[in-house]
Amino acid sequence: MAATPLSRAEHFIWLTARVLEQRRFAHHFLGGGADSVEAALSAYLNEDGGYGHALEPDLRGPVSQPLHTAHALRVLDAIGRCGGLRVERVCRYLTGASTPEGALPALHPSIRGYPAAPFLPVTDDPPGDLLATGPVVGLLHRNQVWHAWLFRATDFCWAAVDALEKTHPYEVQAAVAFLDGVPDRARAEAAADRLGRLVRDQRLVVLDPRRPDDHPVAPGYAPGEHHFPHDYARVPGSLARRWFTDEEMTRSLDHLAAEQDADGGWPIRWRQWAPGTALEWRPIVTIEALRTLRAHGHRIGL
Repeated sequence: MAATPLSRAEHFIWLTARVLEQRRFAHHFLGGGADSVEAALSAYLNEDGGYGHALEPDLRGPVSQPLHTAHALRVLDAIGRCGGLRVERVCRYLTGASTPEGALPALHPSIRGYPAAPFLPVTDDPPGDLLATGPVVGLLHRNQVWHAWLFRATDFCWAAVDALEKTHPYEVQAAVAFLDGVPDRARAEAAADRLGRLVRDQRLVVLDPRRPDDHPVAPGYAPGEHHFPHDYARVPGSLARRWFTDEEMTRSLDHLAAEQDADGGWPIRWRQWAPGTALEWRPIVTIEALRTLRAHGHRIGL
């Protein structure tokens, strides 16, 4: 019997992944329990309620960081555990890590002295950042979490989204994550419509994977670090799905499926700055590729 994308990915996961990604893969595709995922995630939890220890592989060292904590929330959300006391503790950490305007910085200065990706500069007084704040706010709203931190953070995200003019793909992804979860659905749909026009007008999406070089790469991105429709619309219910025709989405998903490497894993497209981080990222990217394909009804195998 020919190997399926899922079976090839399974071999890759057991060969290369951290315990957390092994247990995530088992949960999402092999019937594994959520408890084991949460147990593995707890190894990254700090006493302040945030997460560290290179959970987000591009940030090393033990200290809690907003990007690590956002990653942890995505894991909890995916296993149906984004609530209760665990998230109450996370919200206390988010409150303490926020800027005076109530938003999250991309990097908290506590990471100074530990290795971090050179494209994530450390500053002593970092501003609030939509990239860090938007996905967290959207996810907490989608899980009906209510905490005092969310009020100002939500206002910050609305202001940041409304102000978007010249943008780039990762900022768009953060905005979509916010808009997909925020309670004011009419306002979210209107904002998403405007954002979708910006994405197409500024050529921030490759609509024909056969011709990626027709689209410029955003300043500071790695060569070939393009984004496709599936990068914005990870699930069919995303507001970003409305930005693309069925034909464009099919081409995008076919391209994603074809990116699976001979070893069973998916590649990372952004700048690789250290050998260990690339090894840790690929299983994460592989799990997300499979989840995206399956969510859109693309066959991945049993």
